[in-house]
Amino acid sequence: MKQNTYDDPAFFAEYAQMPRSVDGLAAAGEWPAFRTLLPDLRGARVLDMGCGYGWHCRYAAEEGAATVVGIDLSAQMIAKARSMTTAENIRFVQTAIEDFDAAPETFDVVLSSLAMHYVRDLAPVFSRIAKLLVPGGVFCYSAEHPVFTARPQQDWHYDANGAKAHWPVDGYFQEGERRTAFLGGDVIKYHRTIASHFHMLQAAGFVVDALDEPAPSHEMMRAMGWQDELRRPMMVIFRAVKR
Repeated sequence: MKQNTYDDPAFFAEYAQMPRSVDGLAAAGEWPAFRTLLPDLRGARVLDMGCGYGWHCRYAAEEGAATVVGIDLSAQMIAKARSMTTAENIRFVQTAIEDFDAAPETFDVVLSSLAMHYVRDLAPVFSRIAKLLVPGGVFCYSAEHPVFTARPQQDWHYDANGAKAHWPVDGYFQEGERRTAFLGGDVIKYHRTIASHFHMLQAAGFVVDALDEPAPSHEMMRAMGWQDELRRPMMVIFRAVKR
């Protein structure tokens, strides 16, 4: 069974308190970089894999997308997304990223925000996405950076006074499952190197034409107290075009 931590009531309640859950894309540190990598969405058929509250789906609709489909394994996420959405051209489907399918060349753009590191077998997912996209279609996704996911602890090393001394990296090339603590719960993530992402995209029939390791803006660092986010990358964004 696919991991469905977000349907745990206590976990979902904690997630609901996160800044990006309350304020949406405005509180997502990677959003400015992610937005610049998206193609023109006017008239596009868009698929959001791991849509959560549906923030990106609503953004796509506001930008003029013809149709938008948002998928998520969590029933609570889908219910929340539907409750926050009034646009008639957005449809939400409860299903796992690994299980979603549609006719070939159904979409012009596939996007995904911070969901691919929960997928155990990523190569077949990339191949499925390539099938779903038209030739020249764009796949843009963010994931937790492998510098962040390398160690299961996913935490700083603290000095004797409890201050953040440095971010330790170990086991970088040992890919696979990482069991970590997040929002008071136990979560399974999958660590992969940047090179592995690149090679899997190539094998699926994509040309990677952009990669970013986003840092929050100075304004966001001041507002959110995120000064330490300049000390190590937390996320990576890939943009790939179907050959």
